[in-house]
Amino acid sequence: MFLLRANCTRLKAMIDGIGIDVVDIERFKASLERTPGLVEKLFTPAEQLKPIASLAARFAAKEALAKALSNEKGLPWHEAEIVNLENGKPEFLFRGQIADLIDGAKVHLSLSHDAGIASAMVVVERN
Repeated sequence: MFLLRANCTRLKAMIDGIGIDVVDIERFKASLERTPGLVEKLFTPAEQLKPIASLAARFAAKEALAKALSNEKGLPWHEAEIVNLENGKPEFLFRGQIADLIDGAKVHLSLSHDAGIASAMVVVERN
């Protein structure tokens, strides 16, 4: 059954970008181990405390964000921090140049890691 409401305003949102990325966790771990300073370059101090599978998923999220924003030059990694809400849901915390690029858009984030693979999907939505 469908109900019709008079004088109802619906906000229309439009998907502005979608990005997805997958990371082999062991390969990512090896890259971090053989490249001094890479952990510090890619992750904020709070993110650096996470276990390797979570770091791989967060890296995938940052790559997926760059794809969703169609940013060919790359992004300043520290300006897109992934935090967890009280319910465990991951969410981006934007600063600086990336906050300017986002400009009020809603950014949806999903992370997963299983069977040696970490993945992330990002959807950027604008009104």
